[in-house]
Amino acid sequence: MEPEIPAGTEIDDRLLMARACQGDRDAFAELVRRHQRPLLNFFRHCGVSRDAEDLVQLTFVRLYRYRDRYTPRAKLTTFLYLLARQVWIDELRRRHREERLRRGLEAEPAPDTGAADRPENGRMDVAQALAALPEGLRLVVVMSIYQHLPYAEIATALRIPVGTVKSRMFNALRQLRQIMEGT
Repeated sequence: MEPEIPAGTEIDDRLLMARACQGDRDAFAELVRRHQRPLLNFFRHCGVSRDAEDLVQLTFVRLYRYRDRYTPRAKLTTFLYLLARQVWIDELRRRHREERLRRGLEAEPAPDTGAADRPENGRMDVAQALAALPEGLRLVVVMSIYQHLPYAEIATALRIPVGTVKSRMFNALRQLRQIMEGT
C-alpha cells in the first residue's frame, strides 16, 4: 500500500513513476507536465528547431514503453535524458539516411527520349520508383523514410531481425537508384 501524502505536498518523480508503472495515467501525465519543457530545451540546445516537440513526445513514448522495466537506480531525470539522447541519436541517423536517399533519388539520370513512362524532364517519379520495389523492400523504405521509424521498431513491426531491416534498406536504395537511373 502506498503511503498517504498530505494535501498540498508535491509528489516526487520516483513515486509518480512507481504509480505510472502500475498503470496510473494521471501520474504519467504529471511526469510529462513536469519534464516536457526541460526536454524541449535539451533538444533545442542540441540544435533541433522544428522537430523538438516531436522528439520530446518520442522520449515520453519510450518512457511509457519502458515503464514496466524501469527500476529506480538513479533520478528519473537521469533516465529521461538517457532516453532523450537515444531519441536524438536515432533522429540524427534518420536524417542522415533521409539525406542519402534524397541525394540518390535526385541524381539526374541521363536523358532517355524514348521512354514513354517517364515525365517530360526525363526523370522517373519517386512514387513510381518506390512502387516498382518488391513489397518487403518498399515497406522498409516507407517505414524508415516516410514514417521516421528507427530500424529496431521496423524490425519489431515486420517481425524480422534488425540486420534484415538494414540489408533490405541497402538493397532498396540500390534498386531505387537503378530504377531512377533507368538501368
